[in-house]
Amino acid sequence: MQIGVPKEIKNHEYRVGLPPAGVVELVKYGHEVLVEMGAGDGAGFDDLAYSAAGATLVDSPSTIFQSADLIVKVKEPQPDECKQLRPGQLLFTYLHLAADRVQTDLLLRSGATCIAYETVEGHNGGLPLLAPMSEIAGRLAAQAGGDFLKKSSGGRGVLLGGVPGVPPAKVVVIGGGVVGTNAARVAQGMGARVVVLDRSLDRLRYLDDIFMGRIETVWSSAAALEEQVLDADVIIGAVLIPGAAAPKLITRSLVSQLQKGTVMVDVAIDQGGCFETSRATSYQDPSYEVDGVVHYCVANMPGGVARTATLALTNATLPYVVRLANSGLDALRDDPRFALGLNVHDGKLTHAGVGEAFSLDVVAVQDALKL
Repeated sequence: MQIGVPKEIKNHEYRVGLPPAGVVELVKYGHEVLVEMGAGDGAGFDDLAYSAAGATLVDSPSTIFQSADLIVKVKEPQPDECKQLRPGQLLFTYLHLAADRVQTDLLLRSGATCIAYETVEGHNGGLPLLAPMSEIAGRLAAQAGGDFLKKSSGGRGVLLGGVPGVPPAKVVVIGGGVVGTNAARVAQGMGARVVVLDRSLDRLRYLDDIFMGRIETVWSSAAALEEQVLDADVIIGAVLIPGAAAPKLITRSLVSQLQKGTVMVDVAIDQGGCFETSRATSYQDPSYEVDGVVHYCVANMPGGVARTATLALTNATLPYVVRLANSGLDALRDDPRFALGLNVHDGKLTHAGVGEAFSLDVVAVQDALKL
């Protein structure tokens, strides 16, 4: 099979779909890998490294989209890329369709088979291809919260960890999953007072256990959430419904009641955001204010640490890429958990969360793949 790795073109996206080590693995199985020149530059992988790994370097993305049977990317295809996809072609990348009607419509029109990293399920019920980026995003969220608390960045002028005689910042993390756990770990490690809200008592018990009581855990009722955020210095939104739009947990009205200079970091922005006042930003212009509250909503946070993120992502995705390259759609037919990654196939929408977000008809994965 021909596998194509185009250069990412989303604003300030420096990751790449495969590093040279991934090329070596695919070539070992007899596949040809086409890599766009300069695709790995942002992550520190130059063209010579790809050539040495056995890749064929091409000078334009159009060559990849025209030739490759399988396209491996990081971020969702931009409109120009969607229009180059064709029936029968496989696309494997993050999609986050529930927050992007334009992309959804373009992928449906393309006739391509589009598999989303973020909805593939693991044997334990987790999301193995989302987890490494969630780990990174959670850690970056705590760092960003501390950075934007500085008065020069619009924050309250509070040091995350405080100093002797002065209390630390209060960091409220909404959601105790992978993102929330990693955000809490970094914030607590920097000396902040950390409160994590979640609706799963089992998860709260787990967090209390692994942090040995060094963070506070609160069951996330509407009243408890409001009580905790009103005196927070940093609020990190870390909620996720796989493949579906994020719920709006902090309303516009509640934002107006927060302390001026509070920093809100919305890690759920790829799925539409969990704050009613959220809108996607980029590293070029990462923040804005609403009622004196700083909003940090960078849509591709792990892209800022491109080398670490590329390697971490490939550790998780490469076995699936190999299976797709070796077996095509049979890789999905043979593994129901892998098949949950299928969002679009042959002009049909196959993910219920996306259909609910846009009131579109959905075909069951089993029917789409004719199992």
